[in-house]
Amino acid sequence: MMNTQTMGDKEIVNDFIVSQKTIASAYNTFAGECVSEQLRNEFLNILKEEHCVQAELFNEANSRGWYQTKQAPASEINQVKTKFTSGM
Repeated sequence: MMNTQTMGDKEIVNDFIVSQKTIASAYNTFAGECVSEQLRNEFLNILKEEHCVQAELFNEANSRGWYQTKQAPASEINQVKTKFTSGM
């Protein structure tokens, strides 16, 4: 007997998000390590498109309560801002 488990909408969207993260990471590496400026710009354009797709998927999952993030307290945000701007 075959075991046929199917993925629901939540699992499919989450799988898409994970895939988009992997794709974006690859394009980021390609752009950062590209010798040709023209090719680098193409990779950056593709990377921007991939980020847009990822954001759409995230927004859809978040709106359905499938991918929730917690809000950082303002004090923590200010600590990070201070950390990264004090050395400049």
